[in-house]
Amino acid sequence: MRLTTVLRRLIAVTSIFVRGCEFTDGGIILDVRPTWRKPRCSCCQRRCSGYDTQASRLWRHLGLGSVRIWLRYAPRRARCRRCNVTRVEHLPWASPNTGFTMAFEEMCAYLAQITDWTSVTKLLGIDWRTVGVIIGRVVDRELDPSRLEGLRRIGVDEFSYRKRHRYITIVVDHDSRRVVWAGEGKGAKALTRFFAQIGPEACRQLETVTMDMSAGYRRAVLDHAPQATIVFDRFHVQKLAGEALDQVRRQVVREADDSEFARAIKRSRWPLLKNAEDATEKDTRKLSDVERTYKPLYRAYLLKEALRKALSRRQPWRARRDLREWIGWAARSRLEPFKRLSRTIRKHFDGITAYIELRLTNGLVEGINAKSRMIARRAYGIHSAHALMGMIMLCSGGIVLSPALP
Repeated sequence: MRLTTVLRRLIAVTSIFVRGCEFTDGGIILDVRPTWRKPRCSCCQRRCSGYDTQASRLWRHLGLGSVRIWLRYAPRRARCRRCNVTRVEHLPWASPNTGFTMAFEEMCAYLAQITDWTSVTKLLGIDWRTVGVIIGRVVDRELDPSRLEGLRRIGVDEFSYRKRHRYITIVVDHDSRRVVWAGEGKGAKALTRFFAQIGPEACRQLETVTMDMSAGYRRAVLDHAPQATIVFDRFHVQKLAGEALDQVRRQVVREADDSEFARAIKRSRWPLLKNAEDATEKDTRKLSDVERTYKPLYRAYLLKEALRKALSRRQPWRARRDLREWIGWAARSRLEPFKRLSRTIRKHFDGITAYIELRLTNGLVEGINAKSRMIARRAYGIHSAHALMGMIMLCSGGIVLSPALP
C-alpha cells in the first residue's frame, strides 16, 4: 500500500487526495487536494469556473498522539453564476475562513460539551477564545434548521448569567425537550424577537406557552399568539405562598418581645414550609406550639396548605371552586402578604387553572436553566451572551457529536 493511501486513511477525510507529506518540528504537513478537478462554490457546492489560486494555507487536523497533523493546500477562488459572487472554493475538510478542519472543530465542541474550556485548551493546544469561536461555527453547522417549525407547546424562562441584571431568555419545545431559541435580555422585547424569527404563521400554530408570572412574557404572547393557552407553573404559585408564609414568620420574630418565643418561631421555619404529609413527629410538635402560641402564623400555614391542595385537584371544576374560596379566605385573613398573593392569583386565575387542565409545567425549562447555569460556571469567564448562547445550544439544542478519535 502506498504511503499516500495510508495517510489518506489515517486522516479519515472523504473526497480528498494526499499528494505528499513533510515532517517538520511543528508536526506532519500533508499536501492534499479535493477529489474533484473543477472548483465548487462554498455556498451552494455547485461546480463553477475557477478564478485564480491563492497562496498555500495550513489547516490544523486531529493529531496522532502528541504529533500534530496539518493539511496544506492552495485554495482556488470560484465565480458562481447561481450565487452571483466570487468566493473561495468549497473544501471537503474545512469550512470557509477557518484554520481548523471540521473533524478538529467537532472534537473541540465535543470536549466543550463534557468539560470546561480550560481543559479543552490544554488538550488541544489552542487559545481559550478560539474555543468559543469554534463552538459558534459548529453550532451554526450542526444545529437543526427545522427546529423552529411545527412548534405547538413551548416553555419560556430567563436566567441571569452575570451581575447587574444580565439575562438570557430561553425557549424550549416541550415535545422535543430541546432548546429551540436563546436570546439576550428578558421580558417582552426578548420574546418578541423569537416571535419575529418564527414568523406569523408559526405563531398561529402555537397552542400552549408555559412560563412564570412575568408580565413581559405574558404581554408578548398576547400580542403575537393570542390563541395560545398561557400556563403558569404550579411551582411558582406555591413558591409565592411559601414566601408569603415566611414574611409572616419574620414579622412575628421582629415584633416578639420575648427572646425565647422569637427563637422558637425562628426554628419553626422548615416545619412550616414542609408539606403536611412529609412532616415528622418533631415537626408536628413544633406546629402544635405555633398553633397554641401564635394563631395568625398558624393561619398562614393553613393558607399555604390549602393552596397546595387546591392545585393538586384533578378535576378542573373542583380546583376552580377551591381557588375561589382560597382567594376569599386570603383576602379576609388580615395577613398582608397573603392579601397581596390573593390579588396576584385573582389576576392570573385562568393561567393557574390551565395547569390543572393540561398538567403541563415549566419544570423542563427550569431544569435546562439549571444546566445552563452549570455551563456558565464551568466555562469560567464567559462574559458575552453570544458565547453562552452558543454553549446552551451546543449542550441543550439536540446537537449530537461523535468525533472520530485519532
